[in-house]
Amino acid sequence: MKVFLNQALPEAGMELLRKAQLEILLPEQEALSRADWINYCQQADVVVGLAAKGFDAAFFEQCPKVKAIALFSVGYDQVDIAAATQRNIPVSNTPDVLSRATSDVAFLLMQSVARLAAFNFERVKTGNWPQQFNPTAHLGQELYGKTLGIFGLGRIGFEMARKCKAAFDMKIIYHNRSPKPELEGELDATYVSFEALLERSDVLSLHANYTEASKDLFGADVFRKMKRNAILINTARGGFVHEADLYRALVEGVIWGAGLDVSSPEPMLRDNPLPGLQNVCVLPHIGSATVAARDGMARLVAENVIAFAKGERMPTVVNAEVYI
Repeated sequence: MKVFLNQALPEAGMELLRKAQLEILLPEQEALSRADWINYCQQADVVVGLAAKGFDAAFFEQCPKVKAIALFSVGYDQVDIAAATQRNIPVSNTPDVLSRATSDVAFLLMQSVARLAAFNFERVKTGNWPQQFNPTAHLGQELYGKTLGIFGLGRIGFEMARKCKAAFDMKIIYHNRSPKPELEGELDATYVSFEALLERSDVLSLHANYTEASKDLFGADVFRKMKRNAILINTARGGFVHEADLYRALVEGVIWGAGLDVSSPEPMLRDNPLPGLQNVCVLPHIGSATVAARDGMARLVAENVIAFAKGERMPTVVNAEVYI
């Protein structure tokens, strides 16, 4: 069975694939053109996607040999799941193993924005350490006892809420498509409507699965409903946020600050004005960037591929209906 990887997995995963004696197709160059990528996929039974996009209906038409897709990510918005399911192609992702690492970054961004850490660090780097003490200059916010709103209380959202509860005794509210009473007890969390989430959150952290229907959900109308002291945190997908509207909301004081580990597009465009604001912290999508998380993701990808090669169910299949 031929397995195509557009990039090598961390060694923890590559070792498992080699031991399984699968035929691995791995290009020497990391940046493939769309045409070259399609050419490799046309030869493969299984495609492993590392930051790869474009698994749409046209892809499946062009690559009829592909029988399974294993993603090196939790999110699967890069795949047309309906098109894959229609062709009986299982798609797997890598949940759980990166939840703590990604929530760490959300927690980091929250504190960085609240205390203007990125802005002040840049001042020190550029030799602009204040020469005189000013008791009212560049003041941040304290987080103790504030209200954390979670948009999407899944695994990562739960870990973020747990950290905020333990560290700052924050009140937890959340909005999902449906309540999750099994998670509410440990967090003392309350399910609220989307409108209430916007109106009550001092920190609003995005952790939901992204779909095209969610594109630009957080735009001007939403920001106007948030508190003026609110901090927006996004470690989910850049497409959730209308960045031009966010910039205006921050400049005009509609909301207080924003911490972003994702953008749309990625990489963030060089002329994007958001990183230049003192009340913004932007990171280059490093949510899962720890040795433990990336090794765990690599092993899970390999386990999914190997299970498929053996004719078994992929352990973390997204579209389980293909096995019915």
